[in-house]
Amino acid sequence: MHAIRRILVAVRDPDARPSSALTKAAQLARALGARLELFHALTWPIYASSEGGFRAQAASERRLALAHLRRLASRLRRTSRLTAIGVSAAWDSPTYEAILRRARAWHADLIVAERHHGRHVGASLLQMNDWELLRHSPVPVLLVKQGGRYRRGLTVLAAVDPAHEMDKPARLDDEILAASAAVAQGLGGRLHTVHANGSVTAMAPARRVLNAEEAALRYRRLVGAAQHRYEHLLDRHGILPARRHLLNLPPADAIEDVAQRLHAQIVAVGAISRTGWQRLLFGNTAEALLDPLPCDLLVVKPPHFKSRIARQPLGPRCQVPVPLIP
Repeated sequence: MHAIRRILVAVRDPDARPSSALTKAAQLARALGARLELFHALTWPIYASSEGGFRAQAASERRLALAHLRRLASRLRRTSRLTAIGVSAAWDSPTYEAILRRARAWHADLIVAERHHGRHVGASLLQMNDWELLRHSPVPVLLVKQGGRYRRGLTVLAAVDPAHEMDKPARLDDEILAASAAVAQGLGGRLHTVHANGSVTAMAPARRVLNAEEAALRYRRLVGAAQHRYEHLLDRHGILPARRHLLNLPPADAIEDVAQRLHAQIVAVGAISRTGWQRLLFGNTAEALLDPLPCDLLVVKPPHFKSRIARQPLGPRCQVPVPLIP
């Protein structure tokens, strides 16, 4: 993973007070010595009968949004002592595509966004912005779920899978650990890791019925193999033994358990984006954690992940007003 030098934060309402996502993005940018950009997508239609003409109205509303963003940036500079803050606004839709297009054009290394309010019921079908960002973004996405600022000495928990279950690529663990370490080190915190040994919780059936001794031996072999893979991965990254957590639980349960025990403020997980029928049949750890996990969620994609979002923004949309029939 490349160093985090550019952080794009998605702003829902540029005329509102600084959100937790803005506050934490500025805190992270200052800690990492990164540049910060505040981005707002203008997605509503402009009526054809707008006074001054369609193009003039679009330009006017964009200027107003930029003025609001500059006020937010000025306030952040005073409160966070961060000077490298830029602003941008664009007519584009849907919102998550606009964010990803701006991140690509600006070469962002991290996207910070607020979590969708409410539960993610049918998130894939409803195209909720935060969930679609997780699916489509090639760069890490930090979803902010908690208010306030990050505490000094915070715990960042990185969930890894050296067994490469669910077809996850081998290098994804290295990306997760690199992103987590950068955030933890920048914020003066501690990096812990967790691995859920799914091979134990979902043992493949044997060809014949095993007696108690044979079953126990098979169980120990599975646990030993998982321990060996886990330790080999973390030895390469210099993770202290006291900060390694191996649980024989399903992934979402193991991550949530360790995160609660450590009072983690950020949990980092990997995600592979599926399409079509696979997305409906196969669960995803990031999706399972999106609602129950109480802390912020950092989602990392495999190297060379290609986003299918079109490069060209849609621009402002013109809508013809419908006359009222008396």
